[in-house]
Amino acid sequence: MFTSILTTTTEALSVTNAIVCMVSSLALGIAIALTYMYSKKYTKNFVVTLVLMPLLVQLVIMMVNGNLGTGVAVMGAFSLVRFRSVPGSSKEISFIFFAMAVGIATGMGFITFAAAATAAICLVFMALYKSGFGDNAASERSLKITIPENLDYTNVFDDLFEKYLKSSDLLKVKTTNLGSMFELHYDVVLKNLEEEKALLDDIRCRNGNLTIICSRKHAQNEEL
Repeated sequence: MFTSILTTTTEALSVTNAIVCMVSSLALGIAIALTYMYSKKYTKNFVVTLVLMPLLVQLVIMMVNGNLGTGVAVMGAFSLVRFRSVPGSSKEISFIFFAMAVGIATGMGFITFAAAATAAICLVFMALYKSGFGDNAASERSLKITIPENLDYTNVFDDLFEKYLKSSDLLKVKTTNLGSMFELHYDVVLKNLEEEKALLDDIRCRNGNLTIICSRKHAQNEEL
């Protein structure tokens, strides 16, 4: 009789602990998703994935529960996910690992540690994003310049680029107008955003007032 009561109590405590872990995983997943949404570039599918990922990983960890064979099988199943998904950006992959780490922590019962780690990492991400740490995109431009065929495109703008740009990279040279003109395509980084017009004015004087197109670079995902 006493053994039966003890077993029932233990099972009730286990169920209660599991529910607490599940609720904690879901709450932390929502916090991670909200932090990701802070960057203002996201899709609904990925945000929902971030919410559910800690809960799913936590359930898997609780099911494994120290069983080596089951753990190896689960690891193999997770490894197959990589081959059935579209490559993501470095930020997306980082958040996937973030959500998985939180799920592992809650699955092992370290709820307080998981909450503290989530809060710390979310604050660090928002601080780095808000400060513009490592952000060079605002001053990056795609520059297309048309010049007559009698100009030597290899160094015709070197002095102007040195004056106004941090860096320049000639990506492509294209002949146009039946070969009477060259079209130069550059990736450039401005020293000062306020001097963009001055740069274009100086280039117009150099290329005979032919067409110049200066535009923001298209965002590119940094795949890992």
